[in-house]
Amino acid sequence: MTRMIDRVLSEDNRRKYVEILFYAALTIELLLMVLEKSEISFGYESYVFRFTFLLTFIGAALIKRDRRQWLILLALIVFTGVCYYLSGKNDLLRIVVFMVAAKDIDLKTAMRYSFFVSAAGFLLIAVLSLIGVLGDIVLVADYGRGIADESRLVLGFGHPNTLLGCVYVLVLMWLWLYGESAGLIQYGIVILASAAFSLLTRSRTGILMLFMTLFLGVILRVAKNLKNYKLPYILSVLVTPLFCMVSAVLAARYAEAAYTPNGSFKPEWFWRAEELLNYRMSNLYYAVDDHGGIAGNWKLFAGHGADGYFDMGWVRLFYWYGIVPTVLIAVAVALVIYVCYKKKDIWSVLIILSVSVYTIIEATFVSRYIGRAFYLLIAGVYLSSLFKGKIDE
Repeated sequence: MTRMIDRVLSEDNRRKYVEILFYAALTIELLLMVLEKSEISFGYESYVFRFTFLLTFIGAALIKRDRRQWLILLALIVFTGVCYYLSGKNDLLRIVVFMVAAKDIDLKTAMRYSFFVSAAGFLLIAVLSLIGVLGDIVLVADYGRGIADESRLVLGFGHPNTLLGCVYVLVLMWLWLYGESAGLIQYGIVILASAAFSLLTRSRTGILMLFMTLFLGVILRVAKNLKNYKLPYILSVLVTPLFCMVSAVLAARYAEAAYTPNGSFKPEWFWRAEELLNYRMSNLYYAVDDHGGIAGNWKLFAGHGADGYFDMGWVRLFYWYGIVPTVLIAVAVALVIYVCYKKKDIWSVLIILSVSVYTIIEATFVSRYIGRAFYLLIAGVYLSSLFKGKIDE
């Protein structure tokens, strides 16, 4: 009996079980993300989240570890479990277990799989819209930019920002997978497609981030030796997490000073910034009943009820999860960039940098949907290599 158990739970079999469980969870999370991007209503997300959590939890438990790694895992689960108890949101617990289960996966295979599943799902949404089955092709509305009836492409995604956001995600994954080896023709096709969607959706933030990322991608493709220097990695840490966190604190402070009943902070430059941001800072106060986006209402650990929605994703992190978890998230980002430096992986740094800066203004990636956060695959594999002391593998 003991021999049979040893055979069933041999190291090779464990790896197979973990891979099956992980890819099952990843597939479900990706499909749920695609469903959420469409205009189909689905009210059972919480049950699906619990199921994928169970799959990744079993997978994480099957991975062989030494005592130190088990203690680190236990500490992470206890901490995120406490966050769950205090806030009522299990997002951080689910994310940590998902990343732990990704410990030994082949990163390039998982990223390629995520890319093609996401691309196929997004294409299906667009086709269903074009043939008149589900969703609008073009949406005419007042988007708060001084145009009463503005027409923007949506292709079944419900909002033009969502459509361009999906294009942006596919470009990020394409750059990670093929950016270093792609030629002029491939880059030209990606840039032209991005320009076409940008023109038709008119999503200002998405356009800015999309082309800034592509511009940096072209530089990295041409100047391949940049990955061997410390400076790009140091600058990336200064931008994310440091600048991103400082920008969130400042935005929350300015919103508090300008929009609370006793607020008197109203210089001209502030209103110009608000107009440029489409009054996102005002939403930190007005968009949720508890006015939780302003800095004065932040807590060390978020409590129950802190679940409203507004843009400015780094501020939402402080509001949804609390100051302590957000600081630890920032530390994790810095550690991943450190591993990228040791591995000379400048393309992962580009992805982290782009997503982090985008999240200053938008909150697409601060979400319950793990399928949106493809970069968690990178974080899971790289942080695991750091904790087991094998960064150079």
